[in-house]
Amino acid sequence: MSHQRNPRALLTPAMHHVLERMARANHVPMHALTAQQARAAYEAGASVLDIPPHKLARVEDLAIPVRDGSTIAARLYAPDHVQLPLLVYFHGGGFTVGSVATHDSLCRHLSHLAQCAVVSVDYRLAPEHKFPTAAHDAWDAVQWLAGQGKSLKVDSRRLAVGGDSAGGTLAIVCALLARDAGLPLALQLLFYPGCAAHQDTPSHKTFEKGFVLEEPHITYFFNHYINSPADRDDWRFSPLNAPDVDGVAPAWVGLAECDPLVDEGVMYADRLRLAGVPVDLEIYRGVVHEFIKMGRAIPQALQAHADAARALKHAFGTH
Repeated sequence: MSHQRNPRALLTPAMHHVLERMARANHVPMHALTAQQARAAYEAGASVLDIPPHKLARVEDLAIPVRDGSTIAARLYAPDHVQLPLLVYFHGGGFTVGSVATHDSLCRHLSHLAQCAVVSVDYRLAPEHKFPTAAHDAWDAVQWLAGQGKSLKVDSRRLAVGGDSAGGTLAIVCALLARDAGLPLALQLLFYPGCAAHQDTPSHKTFEKGFVLEEPHITYFFNHYINSPADRDDWRFSPLNAPDVDGVAPAWVGLAECDPLVDEGVMYADRLRLAGVPVDLEIYRGVVHEFIKMGRAIPQALQAHADAARALKHAFGTH
């Protein structure tokens, strides 16, 4: 993807305005905070630009058992009490910050627009829980939910996985594990997923400063999550390293043009296409990482929600 000399010229006026407001607010950068402080800061800022939470017929908290004997929290959203297909959703936040609460508006809106159930999973975070805990929690949650259709009153035969950023990485990992386990998935729904480990694509250089997800943030998150440099090359951290992607679920991929992760997202979409996997790729022009949670200010956020919901309906056969 070609990146201009002055990458800020790519931004939409609204996006430019949001970034200027963020710069003026002059918050302590996340990479200068402890993980606990970073979580609190992310939580405090999560709803500032997000759309108001949509009212839904069903919102229920769940506890999901995982392989080490712990339980993790999750929240089920549904627009109706009938049996609906299910999207299992993993929030972004660099495996270090973010929660069901920070992605509440997004999950509610996707549930409403796609007329499906959504379960948002509170997988355990680094540095308290290092790689591969998040990947294990995500896959344990998908398997458990696939078996709970009747008790949760969802149609778990029509199942999709999705997520944004680090959550997109987890969704990709779950799609590959589901293929290997013979668990059919209707879709993998990926908002600007992390797909590579070495921050070495051209977009990492072009957008390393001033576009929300800055280079020091990425390094900060990765250093919290990984145990050693060798983890970077594990496909569960860097899905582009997966031995093969043949036969994995179809993908809808929504990327931000002005995002360090855009090139690796395109590379992953290309890799799926080369393997004959159906891929719907959308690149939202002039916006940055995290834009899908800026619906009050950035029209492309609502466009991306609508596009993702359309893809879910199509995959579930409910359109």
